[in-house]
Amino acid sequence: MIKPDGVQRGLIGDVIKRFETKGFTLVGMKFMAVSRELAEQHYDVHKERPFFQGLVDFITSSPVVAMVWSGEGVVASARKIIGATNPLSAEPGTLRGDFCIEVGRNLIHGSDAIETAQREIALWFSEAELVTWETHSKPWLCE
Repeated sequence: MIKPDGVQRGLIGDVIKRFETKGFTLVGMKFMAVSRELAEQHYDVHKERPFFQGLVDFITSSPVVAMVWSGEGVVASARKIIGATNPLSAEPGTLRGDFCIEVGRNLIHGSDAIETAQREIALWFSEAELVTWETHSKPWLCE
C-alpha cells in the first residue's frame, strides 16, 4: 500500500514502476480513503502499543493506493524493494532509502510474510476485485 505521504508527494508511479520493472504482476489496485474501522483492523497487531492511534490517524489522513502483486517470491522480494522500516537505515536503491527520511513517513506498507499478506489482501480486497492473468513477459522472467 502506498501510504498518504507517498500519495501526497506524487510517488505512486515511482512505486508501481519498481514492482513492474522487477517483473511482478499487478492483480489488484484501488485508490481509496481508508475508514477508521479498516485502519484499526489493519493495525490490530499494534492495538496495545502507544503508537497505535497515530498509525490510525495517519493512514486515514489522506488517500492511499492499495495493491496486490503476484510473482515468484513476491513477499520476500518486495521487502527488499521497500527497504528497512527506518528510512535512515534503508539501503540506497530501495524505495525508503531513495524517498524517505523518517519512520512516520516511510511511504509504503508491505506484508512481512505470506500469511500476513493473505490476511491483509482479504481485509482490503474482495475476490471480485482481484484479477487472475498472466503477462506476456512471463517466459522472459521465469524458466
